[in-house]
Amino acid sequence: MNSLRIVILSTFCLLVASAPAQAQARLGGRGRAAQPGGRLNQLDNARIAFITARITLTQDQAQRFWPVYNEFVAKRRDLNRTARQLRLATTNNAALTDAQLRDNFSQDFGIRQQQLNLEKDYFERAQKVLSLRQLAQLYQAERDFTKEVLQRVAGRPAAAAEQE
Repeated sequence: MNSLRIVILSTFCLLVASAPAQAQARLGGRGRAAQPGGRLNQLDNARIAFITARITLTQDQAQRFWPVYNEFVAKRRDLNRTARQLRLATTNNAALTDAQLRDNFSQDFGIRQQQLNLEKDYFERAQKVLSLRQLAQLYQAERDFTKEVLQRVAGRPAAAAEQE
């Protein structure tokens, strides 16, 4: 299991290390990669490999879990995109009326409630496939993956950052 983890982390490191050079070669007009979802797919594949290394799934669990998880990630990504668009639309608060500001707050609260409802629904659905211990490992693996990606983007190796 340790060697599998090393292989997965090495692959992840290579993906992250080569991403800036690949992005330079594929940049489009607004700084996005020319291939839609290319880097996002790489990140999703790295996340799946990372999570797979962290939680032990039987073959039956894996077949039932990954479709549920992928659906959850897609819905969470859509809600985050909607929230980001709302924030961008309201960057100039001085130009908005009180009614528009109130409406924006209401929309923001609604999006956050949808996110919470999605988390609860996903937890219930995942609990039908995974044990509570596996769910706890999954949530920890997601946090660790995010932390590692942020550290690598910041240019700090994960091991050095953990020692701080």
